[in-house]
Amino acid sequence: RIISKDVQFKNLGLVIVDEEQRFGVTHKERFKEMWRFVDVLTLSATPIPRTLYLSMMGVREMSVIDTPPPNRRPVATTVCPYDERIIRSAVKKEVSRQGQVFLLHNRVKTIRGMKRRIENLVPEARVEVGHGQMGDEELEDVMNRFIRHEFDVLVCTTIIESGVDIPNANTIIIDRADRFGLADLYQIRGRVGRADRRAYAYLMLPPDMLTVGDARKRINAIKQYTSLGAGFKIAMRDLEIRGAGNLLGTKQSGHMAAIGFDLYCQLLKQSVSKLKGEPSAGRIDISMNIDFLCTNEGQYHLASKHSLPAFVPSDYMAEARLRITAYRELAEASRIEDLDILRKNWADRFGRIPPPVEFLLIATEIKVRAALKGCSSLEVKDEKLKLMKNGKYIQINGKFPRLIGDNEEEWLESALDWILDL
Repeated sequence: RIISKDVQFKNLGLVIVDEEQRFGVTHKERFKEMWRFVDVLTLSATPIPRTLYLSMMGVREMSVIDTPPPNRRPVATTVCPYDERIIRSAVKKEVSRQGQVFLLHNRVKTIRGMKRRIENLVPEARVEVGHGQMGDEELEDVMNRFIRHEFDVLVCTTIIESGVDIPNANTIIIDRADRFGLADLYQIRGRVGRADRRAYAYLMLPPDMLTVGDARKRINAIKQYTSLGAGFKIAMRDLEIRGAGNLLGTKQSGHMAAIGFDLYCQLLKQSVSKLKGEPSAGRIDISMNIDFLCTNEGQYHLASKHSLPAFVPSDYMAEARLRITAYRELAEASRIEDLDILRKNWADRFGRIPPPVEFLLIATEIKVRAALKGCSSLEVKDEKLKLMKNGKYIQINGKFPRLIGDNEEEWLESALDWILDL
């Protein structure tokens, strides 16, 4: 309502936006239009990828609050296939210690059926239902009765995602956890563990989703980051999985496939430098594709044995934030000196450069050197080097030059040598 055009403010000086991840780009653009000369503070336990990346790039200032409330304990998180035996055991365990249970089933059509199943599984438990399609008074009555511990299990939808603080509810079971985003899962899990008692979260998936897909990556991230104040790490993992979105459009996640990550970083860095009144380096504007390079760690393990790894491994830089920063620094490199500095800094901070990172640095050097020599396109396919300069391919005796060597590593070195001699 406050962003409606008919709402006027008198001498507005500060705007605080809580739960920033709930607002869309259209709302945020309206915020900027209305509050152009106003200080704005946005709060979020799990900022969306686009907002987080803007902060990492220097467009926004960012502070991280890591200190949890006193006496809080981490939530023990279990990922498992849907199994009514696990549900029965979890409910019985919580009820036996006089606690209460949230069971999140996010389908109103079948929520009554889920209530009956819980009643059959645990006859001694008192079970009720709560969802957003209930009348206001009826829903309020259910929630008040749950707060007073007049029943033990609340079968509910995502209405509990925020604004619910019931210290006695310390077990949550999430049915079809694969249907929720990473930030949603983090918020939902936060409904328990709000006292000094150990809390439990059970994330249930269909058996076929336990091993593959982005859903599994999200679930693994929730399972991995269980410490108090882990929201920032989860947001970083979400950025890595979903991408940073599109600053030129309305997508708040997604990889920058349309213009390329390198160009995206360079454009953004130039814009930030311009706004700050700082000099900006020239842009490396060249497309590059080398068929035997694998630049994705997850895909490398599935790729053919003839692929050469060229990425930052997670066992070299453990935190997603560090790996994303490393890729950004590579993308922004416009001189060979920049790459030398990166190589030295990474060796000092993280230890000896592993082969995948070394190959990535060599590939980036090839790209930078080719761009500095006026090339607009570089492609390696079937051991042939295809360079375009001034709108024409560079050929020798009417043929593309062939790389020298017996394996992918030697081919990469051969491509670099060829660029050096150009």
